[in-house]
Amino acid sequence: MSDTIDVPKSLSGTGSWLDDRFRGARWLRAVLHKVYPDHWTFLLGEIALYSFVILLLTGTFLSLFFVPSMNEVVYHGSYVKLDGIKMSEAYASTLNISFDVRAGLLMRQIHHWSADLFMASLTIHMLRVFFTGAYRKPREVNWLIGITLFALGLLEGLFGYSLPDDQLSGAGLRIFEGVLQGIPIVGTYAAFFLFGGPFPGNSIVPRMYIIHVLLIPGLILALITAHLFIMIHQKHTQMPALGNTERNVVGQPFYPYFITKTTAWFFFIFLACALLATFASINPIWLYGPYSPVAISSASQPDWYMGILEGSLRVMPAWEINFLGHTLSLSVLLPAAIPFGIILVGAAFWPFFERWATGDKSYHNINDRPRNAPIRTATGMATVTFYGVLWAEGANDVLADKLQIPLYTVTWIARVLVFVGPAVAFIVTRRICLGLQRKDRELLEHGLETGIIRQLPQGEFIEVHRPLNEEERAPLEAKKVPALLPGAGSADENGVPAPQARGVVGRARTIANRAFAETIVAEADGHGNGHGNGHGPADEHAAVSAGSAGAEERAEIGPGELPESSIPHPDPLVWHPHEEPPEET
Repeated sequence: MSDTIDVPKSLSGTGSWLDDRFRGARWLRAVLHKVYPDHWTFLLGEIALYSFVILLLTGTFLSLFFVPSMNEVVYHGSYVKLDGIKMSEAYASTLNISFDVRAGLLMRQIHHWSADLFMASLTIHMLRVFFTGAYRKPREVNWLIGITLFALGLLEGLFGYSLPDDQLSGAGLRIFEGVLQGIPIVGTYAAFFLFGGPFPGNSIVPRMYIIHVLLIPGLILALITAHLFIMIHQKHTQMPALGNTERNVVGQPFYPYFITKTTAWFFFIFLACALLATFASINPIWLYGPYSPVAISSASQPDWYMGILEGSLRVMPAWEINFLGHTLSLSVLLPAAIPFGIILVGAAFWPFFERWATGDKSYHNINDRPRNAPIRTATGMATVTFYGVLWAEGANDVLADKLQIPLYTVTWIARVLVFVGPAVAFIVTRRICLGLQRKDRELLEHGLETGIIRQLPQGEFIEVHRPLNEEERAPLEAKKVPALLPGAGSADENGVPAPQARGVVGRARTIANRAFAETIVAEADGHGNGHGNGHGPADEHAAVSAGSAGAEERAEIGPGELPESSIPHPDPLVWHPHEEPPEET
């Protein structure tokens, strides 16, 4: 790629002036030359980024008119159905934004839709990173930043939709207060401190407002900035394809290609949020009325990303115990701590667990295909199933009403599925991944089906296969087979047992390593023409028919079925720490 970039004359003078004072030309040149690979899944992170930008813009507008106060007033605004009703200033100002401020309702709707879009895109982006193994060395820190962003997004959303002080958000705050009080010993003090006294008090809305508009957005902005700078420094991962290696980045430069594409993508996302806000109403707080602790509305549901906590509370039996004079409400404490504890803590430790189990300390700039990592993909789908069951249980009253079945039947179904569902999802996903690997092996060994049927001289019919071209073969051949670590009881030539295989931890690591090493090895001939390609069909067909079953049996590697020497070593073109970082092309 050329080192020169045509800069418009209108910018050259300004650039020279700035460079003379801040010496930024070299840095700017590097940024303009930065290469970004192309793949549709990489747009998920941009959706999260731009929806957060939209949140900042619309939130700034709303903060100009919102009054974060719980002082009681009598409403006499444009919404006549609530005329004369006592309510907090927060709820009254939200009604004022919705009905009296020009474009206020549109901004509220865009803000709420952008919040949902931010959490949705962030969730799917993290799933993409997990399933493709993009969290591996050297990107563990960015993975941890993503998990922190997700946790902060949950709190930001909770405090955000609780600010209007309507009946729906007040019910959510009541649950939040109960969860705080369920924490042993310190829970009651934490709830009293946050709410400034007995629920609901007069301090919670102003305090949530400060947290919502200053503290958490500042943390999210700082983490997103760190995330982007780390990504730019470490360079973007790329999908396995022809010409993509661990030592290069193949794509388009930041200027003018990427900046043009990403700017258009921002306006497209903004347009999507504006259209949703225009034609799909969300959170119509005027229908719920002001919050009253003695009232509750039916079919109350939080925003979708908080549905798992709602579901875990509904699925949990009414358990509580007394310990050292303290009442432990397990029916509140466990649902609040376990679901997100399993998901967030498990996700944070997974990169380090996988590296420990596989012994893989090399750098990874090429993503895995999910099928090539059955245990990782199966674990991810089990987690998605666990999340989905609890999320659906959060609407058990709606499901019971729509399906015309008893409420407790829905609850008991969820109680069973929350354990059985993830196990079934793990087993099924693992088998699907291995089946897809066998399909890839078949393509490499026999080529692609053409739909052409040939009749052999002896009267037998076969289908003609064509060889895979280089572009088709590249993703299949990019698969790396993990190495087996020494197993329990193994010893070197001197009879000394392997240190990493000793003890309970060593045996556990051996079991985990054998699970991660399970794969299907493709035994291609280097051309992918297999049988029936039009060159010697009779002999070719006979050879494949006789040896296909044996080849499949040899190629399937299960836990402990092959010695370490039979597992190919990782790709020698691995970026090692003492080498230069990947080059960009």
